[in-house]
Amino acid sequence: MPRSLQTDRWLFLATLALCMIGAVMVFSASAVIAREQHGNAYTFILKQLVWLALGLVGMFWMMNMDYRKLRQPTVILSSLFVVLLLLVSVFFLDRSHATHRWIRVGSVGVQPSEFVKLVVILYLAWFLDMRRRPLGTRPAKGINDLGSSLGPALGPVLLLVGLIVLQPDLGTAVEIFLITLAILFVAGLANRYILYAALTALPVIYLLIVRVSYRYERILGFLNPEADPQGRGFQLLQSLIAVGSGGLGGVGLMESRQKLFYLPEAHTDFIYAVLCEELGFVGSIVVVGLFAIYGWRGIRAAMTAPDEFGRLTALGITVMVVSQALINLGVVLGMMPTKGIPLPFVSYGGSSLLVMLVATGVLLNISQQAD
Repeated sequence: MPRSLQTDRWLFLATLALCMIGAVMVFSASAVIAREQHGNAYTFILKQLVWLALGLVGMFWMMNMDYRKLRQPTVILSSLFVVLLLLVSVFFLDRSHATHRWIRVGSVGVQPSEFVKLVVILYLAWFLDMRRRPLGTRPAKGINDLGSSLGPALGPVLLLVGLIVLQPDLGTAVEIFLITLAILFVAGLANRYILYAALTALPVIYLLIVRVSYRYERILGFLNPEADPQGRGFQLLQSLIAVGSGGLGGVGLMESRQKLFYLPEAHTDFIYAVLCEELGFVGSIVVVGLFAIYGWRGIRAAMTAPDEFGRLTALGITVMVVSQALINLGVVLGMMPTKGIPLPFVSYGGSSLLVMLVATGVLLNISQQAD
């Protein structure tokens, strides 16, 4: 008899809890600004709930579809072509916030770079899995063969990352690079290539950060925000004020003062600061604990996956969610320079929420098939 598939309840419930907390906090952080800008306090939360519903449908669909179907070359290559087409198309559309990151149809906006994260994970897992298998009568070549394995694996990823850098969106590009490095390392990447990557990254970081004025300003604002409290240090200082004002139990839900036009991006990238202010240390630790559970169960799913494709896919999804959460928390708490990286499942943003939930559905399906 085939064994019944069991859903990872820890992972499932942690994801739902983060989504519910996110919905509450998006309404709390956005109600005032939504009324001011759109005349309706429910504008942002209604959009978030629509994306949440779509994401949950996608998550349940992926939970009930064997993840091995994603390993088909037609699925992988078609997905690569679609995201490449979307990334190119944004350069022919109007700018939004001085960037080419969005495809907008009316009031609905889609950020293609969010979908690139999941497609890159699936592509690398598929390609590296194929390279570990014997090719007819020939033995399979390892990942460290530059011509047949490492080069073709990195080629499409570097192309996509390059387009994202040109948007410009350095934060997402760095995150995709971290995901790629984690997958390659687990697949057996030699230490010398990691050293080469680090040495190559130094001049690239210099050119993309130090030589670009607004990014350099962010670095200076991170290192010494008090030097320009009304300019480059303003957002970080307001975030720290919000976090510090919460104390142990918070000032109460809906009672944040910093969200009242003091803290920029209160319902998106800095929603964790509002959460800390309203729910205090207790609420902030609950959110961190939920991400810790997600990481624990994701790594467990990767370790017990029945095949290499499932192992690398589960690892990539886990790294995607947890690394993005750590980057966002680091920015809000003043441990990293300011970057436009949303908090997974919690921040306002349809594309991010949809991708995270669909990816979690794949992760849950892998955990169901685990040995």
